[in-house]
Amino acid sequence: MKKVKIVGVPEHFNMPWHLAIEEGAFEERGIDLEWTDIPEGTGKMCQMLQNEDTDLAIILTEGLVKSITEGNPSKIVQEYIASPLRWGIHVGAKSSYTSIDDLVGSKAAISRFGSGSHLMAYVNAQSEGWDTEKLQFEVINNLNGAIEALTEGTADYFMWEHFTTKPLVDKQIFRRLGDCPTPWPCFVIAATDRFIEENTSTLKHILEIINIYTADFKRIPSIDRTLANRYEQQLEDIQEWLSLTRWSQSQISEETIKGVQETLLQLQLIQEQKPFQDITFTKS
Repeated sequence: MKKVKIVGVPEHFNMPWHLAIEEGAFEERGIDLEWTDIPEGTGKMCQMLQNEDTDLAIILTEGLVKSITEGNPSKIVQEYIASPLRWGIHVGAKSSYTSIDDLVGSKAAISRFGSGSHLMAYVNAQSEGWDTEKLQFEVINNLNGAIEALTEGTADYFMWEHFTTKPLVDKQIFRRLGDCPTPWPCFVIAATDRFIEENTSTLKHILEIINIYTADFKRIPSIDRTLANRYEQQLEDIQEWLSLTRWSQSQISEETIKGVQETLLQLQLIQEQKPFQDITFTKS
């Protein structure tokens, strides 16, 4: 049995992986796929790939692209979610801020530098016409840290996936002022260069299996109820999320990678653009 380590956020996007693991789909091909939840998100997962603490990661596109341009020895092996991520822009329930415009010059809570919450704060600021050089940040590690920071006022707003934070909005812990969707497909499957080089056949099997599961995922009977129960979400929220979300079974496009890098370069978040083949690996 070939042991393979994989990491991802504890969110509904990754349910197909859990189903495949629970049903023994990887074991049938001699693969012991060991999943670890990483609530800290993309910045932490980039570090784990860099340090070879994991073989694979289900990770935000922009965060991984930035990390690879900075020397992370990893590649995108496939696009995972083809649709944009809907980032909710949240403040504390008792905050005096009532609109996104009010947030100019305020402090954003981020899980860590290089994370999605960090990079998307720049994308949002650019779309709102703010001076991105004046953005301020408070590192809060994870969602619980964000709750504490926004409640105590050590940070002013926090960007996180709309549906993951919806229960906190419903409980009046957060107020959502609006949404900022990613301008690109949001999640990719990443692998370390070492894993790709030494386990190309295993990687091919893993992608074949997950693609079978994602292709049929929305057609699973009562999948909306299963997701709502497992992730403690309202059924109507999960149904809306399912209607907006598209899983991919193919490699990310060169045009998308070019667009991500151009945006990051414009925001001065990367120093240089890398060729498509330096960022991606396509199985033969």
